[in-house]
Amino acid sequence: MSTLTDVTAQNSSATGVSAQESEIATASAPTAPAIQTSLTFEDIQKLLPHRYPFLLVDRIVECVPGQRAVGIKNVSVNEPHFQGHFPGRPIMPGVLIVEAMAQVGGVLMAQQPDMPEGLFVFAGIDKVRFRRLVVPGDQLVMTVELLCVKQRRFGKMQARAEVDGQLVTEGELMFSLLS
Repeated sequence: MSTLTDVTAQNSSATGVSAQESEIATASAPTAPAIQTSLTFEDIQKLLPHRYPFLLVDRIVECVPGQRAVGIKNVSVNEPHFQGHFPGRPIMPGVLIVEAMAQVGGVLMAQQPDMPEGLFVFAGIDKVRFRRLVVPGDQLVMTVELLCVKQRRFGKMQARAEVDGQLVTEGELMFSLLS
């Protein structure tokens, strides 16, 4: 018996369920999707066409294909947009925060099983709200959850970005596949 079965058998004796019934229930229970805990910068470059200065995701810390992905963006004062946005008070442009969330979504879409080859582009942006400024030194944590995929060509996701556990930006992002 495996350790899981041993624990299940011990618990089942307390509940009046036989060890055999417990093993059958454990064996037939659906397994959770595999979680790849991390994708490196190099892995991300294999999935997305973006490159410097427009690749805005440094790492994927969680990816459940078909469900959700969590990505990290380390915000540095050396990024080119801070020269003009704004001199003396650098603030990450909201459009780049949305783009960073979309890139995490792109990684999630690229991980979809049986997805046709092509480039995913924005098809729409809804209900986006900005709640807090993002400045150099912040670490942007972006969570994207897949809401639906239609005809294997269109996707809709709920995205949110946080810094230090505080909500920065949230909204719905729609994607379309260019073949």
